[in-house]
Amino acid sequence: MSSTADETGGGRPQKTGGKDHKKPTAEALRGAIQLGIGYTVGNMTSKPDRDVLMQDFYVVESAFLPSEGSNLTPAHHYPDFRFKNYAPLAFRYFRELFGIKPDDYLYSICKEPLIELSNPGASSSWFYLTSDDEFIIKTVQNKEAEFLQKLLPGYYMNLNQNPRTLLPKFYGLYCIQCGGVNIRLVVMNNILPRSLKMHYKYDLKGSTYKRRASRKECAKPSPTFKDLDFQEIHEGLYFDADTYSALMKTLQRDCRVLESFKIMDYSLLLGIHVLDRKLRGRGGIGDSKRQGGQKVLYSTARESIQGDGKAGEPPPDADDDTLGGIPAKHKDEKLLIFLGIIDILQSYRLIKKVEHSWKALVHDGDTVSVHRPNFYADRFLKFMGTTVFKKIQPLRGASSRRKKNSIQPCRSASQEVLSTLNEESQEERRAQSLENLDDTDDYRTSSSTLALEDSTLPASNSQASTPESGLDVYLVSIDIGSH
Repeated sequence: MSSTADETGGGRPQKTGGKDHKKPTAEALRGAIQLGIGYTVGNMTSKPDRDVLMQDFYVVESAFLPSEGSNLTPAHHYPDFRFKNYAPLAFRYFRELFGIKPDDYLYSICKEPLIELSNPGASSSWFYLTSDDEFIIKTVQNKEAEFLQKLLPGYYMNLNQNPRTLLPKFYGLYCIQCGGVNIRLVVMNNILPRSLKMHYKYDLKGSTYKRRASRKECAKPSPTFKDLDFQEIHEGLYFDADTYSALMKTLQRDCRVLESFKIMDYSLLLGIHVLDRKLRGRGGIGDSKRQGGQKVLYSTARESIQGDGKAGEPPPDADDDTLGGIPAKHKDEKLLIFLGIIDILQSYRLIKKVEHSWKALVHDGDTVSVHRPNFYADRFLKFMGTTVFKKIQPLRGASSRRKKNSIQPCRSASQEVLSTLNEESQEERRAQSLENLDDTDDYRTSSSTLALEDSTLPASNSQASTPESGLDVYLVSIDIGSH
């Protein structure tokens, strides 16, 4: 690498020398990204497929693209620039692992102008989105690019064994040298589809120290909130038991992988779409190519947490209306959840140790976002598993209440039948008494008969009351059992 690479500190282009260099415009940068990726990936198609070797992770290919063109490069109307492609064979293998064909990769990145996105984070990175929602292109610092290079062998060995993960998937690492500046880029999977309106967005770390969106951020049309904001706005998102278990299992596995590489300060990017609100993103859902068929395997939230998938397995069919979102609930609202772990290129090195020690002197060391990798992972998982994601508990005693409610109408109906029978027997006795009074010869017989009937009346009443008293006992036993 040239000496200017070490002098570039942030993701945004910076001047690196004493000469008066002309910094590339945003349009020139987007054009250089598309031209460079198109040229280098196109050249890779002529190279035969083979197994990836360890040295392939550290290969850097460089090409100079002058504005007037050359025998190997096309002419363009942007300033001259040099384009570097890091670990080209390794990244080609990784793209194939996720079902990305070279033509689809070039079509997504080069066919339409890239869309520039705002960055709510503390870094000075630039973000670009492909027009079909498939890929995010992010500028990174020199140290982050170097860390990714060192991370590639072990990190992608893990992805090869387990493609269903919420960790970011890197499809390319590049560098543009133009006008005396170095701009490093990574191509990643896109987590939040533009074609579906995100009613809420969160950047969550599991920390409470200064984890609230600023006034400037809240004033944006689509702000990105933080941990304290989530606790005030949503309090928790509820999933069925199987979904909750799969989600937390995936998060635990991913966090242990990051901990093994001593990676920390990562975040969970969370997008929430409320199904009851009929709002769509810019251009509507029909403008997204994802609706016509997703090209990248295991890139949606729902695919990332389903089962123990292996590379090469076809992804499950995704509903066009959900775009791979995970169903959830919040109070009476039905939601679709989109999520993924981001910002994993932070290693717990000396600068982070010093930053944590300084913050711990003024604030509680357990609440700041910069912490030891193992403690950071444990705090992150605890916050996600107890505060953010929650399991829907089945209702207990519902069947007993239904039985109890069904018994009461039966009791009322039996009382009505018994009262009707008593009224009919009383009417019959009155009629017999009037007939016997008119027949004087049979008075004594009638009197004895009436006396006999009167003597038998209490017995019949006691028999009639037996089912009612038995029903009362049954009801009492139900009430005790239900409580």
